[in-house]
Amino acid sequence: MLTKRAMVLVLITGLVFSQASPALAARSGGRAGGFRAPSPSRSLPSSGGSYRGGGGYYGGGGGYYGGGGGFGFPFMIPFMFGGGGSLFSLLIFFAIANFLFSTFKRLSSEGGEGLGSLGGGLTSSANPTVTVAKVQVGMLAAARDLQTDLNRVARTSDTSTNEGLSGLLQESVLALLRHPEFWAYGNTDSEQTKLTQAETLFNRYALQERSKLAAETLSNVKGQMRNSDLKPLGAGGSLVESAGENEYIVVTLVLASKGKLELPQINNASDLRQALRQAGSISSEELYGMELIWEPQAEGDVLTADEVMAEYPELRLVA
Repeated sequence: MLTKRAMVLVLITGLVFSQASPALAARSGGRAGGFRAPSPSRSLPSSGGSYRGGGGYYGGGGGYYGGGGGFGFPFMIPFMFGGGGSLFSLLIFFAIANFLFSTFKRLSSEGGEGLGSLGGGLTSSANPTVTVAKVQVGMLAAARDLQTDLNRVARTSDTSTNEGLSGLLQESVLALLRHPEFWAYGNTDSEQTKLTQAETLFNRYALQERSKLAAETLSNVKGQMRNSDLKPLGAGGSLVESAGENEYIVVTLVLASKGKLELPQINNASDLRQALRQAGSISSEELYGMELIWEPQAEGDVLTADEVMAEYPELRLVA
């Protein structure tokens, strides 16, 4: 009796999966880009504790503002006559030095805005603010040329240079802007961090999107090209030839840009157009990272409306 029930369950499971939609049968994904931000450099401590002089400050001979080994001008003017002022000058000097040291240390611990950390720490110019952002577009699969354009851009872009990443970004944005009539969904997200943490955050954004792909059938990352021959097959084993009205392609741009990038929240097609134009206008000098991730990648492979809602719940209707 138990054996018969098990056989029935196996047959039912087989029938269910044999009727799966083409998108469920073989969903492909593409990826291109990389992260190429400059390495943060550290400020060098001054040698010998001096500035513009041989062992002193604006002077020589180991003194301050003067020579001869004493404190000199301006500390000694009120005390140079009559004697007894040297100890008092010394106390004033150390009080001021202690105040400046405490101030510098506090500013450094708060992020070093405007001042470098003492002892060779990172300066604000060497560790600038970086915005890691994401722009997503869900398009009707009827935009047949889109997959062809993205495949071409991903294969021909030089992802080993900043200029190549900038070209990949601009070509990807243009491919999306050319098909506004097929826009169905959109979303933006961004977060600001420091350069030392930017790659970690960038990778987290990218991995979140890559985890949604069943297989990366086309990949061009950091100059390394990989291509798979996975074909989208339907239930009967035939290649998918058409896309219905409720089938989609989702394209994601993950960016790391120097400075503060303020992208609009997506409520309509106008917001999505503005976000794409802002992303495409980032210069190669300010672009630290770029990844183009899209699914499905194989021509004819599509996502159903249910899959889009399950995997991309953050997407908002724009049409």
